[in-house]
Amino acid sequence: MQVLIVNHHEVHQRLSMSECMDVMTETLRMLNRGNAVNPLRHAMWLPDKTGLIGMMPAYLGDTGVMGLKAISVFPGNHTTDYDSHQGTVMLFETKNGRLLAMMDASKITAIRTAAVSGVATRLLARDDAANLAILGSGVQARTHLEAMQVARKITGVRVWSQHFDHAQKFADQASTDCNIPIKAADTVEEAVRGADIICTVTSATEPILEGNWISPGTHINAVGSSVAFARELDTAVVVKSKLFVDRRESTVNEAGDFLFPKKEGAIGDDHIRGEIGEILLDRIGGRASSEEITLFKSLGLAVEDVACAHYIYQKLLKQNEGVWVEFGALKSE
Repeated sequence: MQVLIVNHHEVHQRLSMSECMDVMTETLRMLNRGNAVNPLRHAMWLPDKTGLIGMMPAYLGDTGVMGLKAISVFPGNHTTDYDSHQGTVMLFETKNGRLLAMMDASKITAIRTAAVSGVATRLLARDDAANLAILGSGVQARTHLEAMQVARKITGVRVWSQHFDHAQKFADQASTDCNIPIKAADTVEEAVRGADIICTVTSATEPILEGNWISPGTHINAVGSSVAFARELDTAVVVKSKLFVDRRESTVNEAGDFLFPKKEGAIGDDHIRGEIGEILLDRIGGRASSEEITLFKSLGLAVEDVACAHYIYQKLLKQNEGVWVEFGALKSE
């Protein structure tokens, strides 16, 4: 049987940010229509807690495929040449269960995570939002800058990183690539004061963003923490924000940014106004005024990874391109 193999560079070539935002829009609609299955992820930590391997299966009813992302997460890689997220997305058809493709998961994760934030920003940020703050300077900082430029007309960016030289390097390179002014900030407060959009894409385990620094009308994409024991936002940020999520079930089980304020008694489950997919299906409203602070808590869903893999698979199949290898066999073989 022929299986498509798609590496890091090919994912980047075949899945633009704007294309991915369209794919994510349809995927989140599908999920909220009830025609997809997205179980909670399962993770196996190494004994010393330096890293983990995560397993994320999903089924997409509209496209008749299922899949699995198997990915290692090593936060310490931020100081190495390796991405913190590495692995593969495997795509299967649902008639006979055949493996169709294996694709680089780190690049799919980088693009689709920012693309979902881009979809949320389209729905929730003010129409005139133009000033962007990015907290973090790694892979997700780069892809979120791209997604925010698709979602809104960004005219200025401030970036903060735990290490100022990393922020400065990011600012220098991104300013050239994007042809917009990007400034490295010494502090988080300096970065976010007066920002219209804030993206938190760090590996922080304790809050870095405080509620009293945020201006009325700001939209926040909280992305960096995807586990129950870590958060980037202090309780005040969450309390004063109108909170939307990618998936309620994931949020109440896995989102430290939500669970810590809940444990403190500051909020309850009803603080979640809804899922992005519900807004896309016009089942709920989003931003109601220019003064509201809106917050999208992103955890990342397996349906998003599988949908990206299916999109790339279909594109290469139609174009009769890609690297195909013999993998598996029929019973007669």
